[in-house]
Amino acid sequence: MNDWQRKSPLDWETYVNKMVKVAVIEKHEYEGWVLTVDPVSASIVLATFLENEKVSISVVLGHAVQEVEILKEGDDEMKQRLSCIFAPEEGKAYSPEELEKRKNDLKTWLETNHIPVAEQGEAGRTLCVAGVLTIDPPYGPEECSSSNEIILSRVQGLIQGYLEKQQ
Repeated sequence: MNDWQRKSPLDWETYVNKMVKVAVIEKHEYEGWVLTVDPVSASIVLATFLENEKVSISVVLGHAVQEVEILKEGDDEMKQRLSCIFAPEEGKAYSPEELEKRKNDLKTWLETNHIPVAEQGEAGRTLCVAGVLTIDPPYGPEECSSSNEIILSRVQGLIQGYLEKQQ
């Protein structure tokens, strides 16, 4: 076990949101912003910002780390950029009235096409197709879930086609 692995999670936390240079075995070095350190393996997750707002993520395995040198402190703007790397993209926000209309329109369309559909859950917010697939708000292909991959794929395709015709 090396010195890096012997550190505590509180010690590792002091490296988060900082630009570091990590020296590893066999004289390799990695530079990047520390997103997190895995508390079990002591592995370091580094982010490097490329051109075009792209991000490169590297994981340096804890057992290979020999030395970590802090190069630069992260300012508030950098902390915000780092915290958004793995955050899901913000979708369009729908009002409760818009969600109700989307649900009712989709339900009517499914019924018109002879696909059995029912409302379920609290306040009937979830649509259930043929008892094997659910569609949650905002009622797009990404919100479908089913353990049957064939049905899931086909219903997602139908909903995608329906939404494209709506626009």
